[in-house]
Amino acid sequence: MSEPTSSDALAATHGALVVIKPRSGWQAFQLGELWTYRELFGTLALRDIRVRYKQTLLGAAWAVLQPLAQMIVFTAFFAAHGFSTEGAPPSLFYFAGLLPWQLFATSVSAAANSLVANRGLVTKVYFPRLVLPIAAITSALIDFAIAFGVLLIIMAFNRHAPSPNIIFLPLFLLVAVAAALAIGLWLAALNVEFRDVQYVIPFLIQFWLFVTPVIYPSSSVSGVRRVLLGLNPMSGVVEGFRWCILGRPQPGSTLPISAASITAVLVTGLLFFRRMERTFADRL
Repeated sequence: MSEPTSSDALAATHGALVVIKPRSGWQAFQLGELWTYRELFGTLALRDIRVRYKQTLLGAAWAVLQPLAQMIVFTAFFAAHGFSTEGAPPSLFYFAGLLPWQLFATSVSAAANSLVANRGLVTKVYFPRLVLPIAAITSALIDFAIAFGVLLIIMAFNRHAPSPNIIFLPLFLLVAVAAALAIGLWLAALNVEFRDVQYVIPFLIQFWLFVTPVIYPSSSVSGVRRVLLGLNPMSGVVEGFRWCILGRPQPGSTLPISAASITAVLVTGLLFFRRMERTFADRL
């Protein structure tokens, strides 16, 4: 059976006739259709948040334990062996870098598995499949908010006041979510076609951490390698977060390169997801 589309859903009102017909070829996203299914999005997002913390021993504390443990390890081993933190307290430098990284890693993993995890829903009813990866990313934002509160505690402990640049933090948060959605859309569609993709995701995220300036500042990389580092969508985001929170260093050439990279991956990811959407029900 072919994946249907509701081309008339945008104009439909309660009680009106909605025509559902198969779709073929490349088609642009109908963003208005997402608004039509906003209640479904809210229900799925709330369900993911509840499932995430239901019947857990430590509850929301799991959102803090991983970046906190990584911060301790990085501080004990890397900072102690001469890795530059550009004058910032090592605990702040690493946690400020881990904060957007953890949001990205959790969001990518959740978005990539969102279609397979909801196969029963995908194969039975029609709705814009884009709702699933976006709803999955929403639960990661809750983890980010909890971890951000811990960051403020660490800043107070180090007597380090937030930089005035913190007003730009929501912008970089939006860019981080866009980066996670961009990668997540590609992986979600590929995960439906090739089930072994789910085994590649943990390795990909682990490898990605080391090519992102979380442990080291981007200023320690120069020449062609700095340009290649900027092609990593998360490089500019991590540097931007540190600039917003610590006030230094100011984002350099990695930021515009990363922004362009995120835009390219997001646009192509949306098109690829839309192209493959009509076969999701069959493949699942």
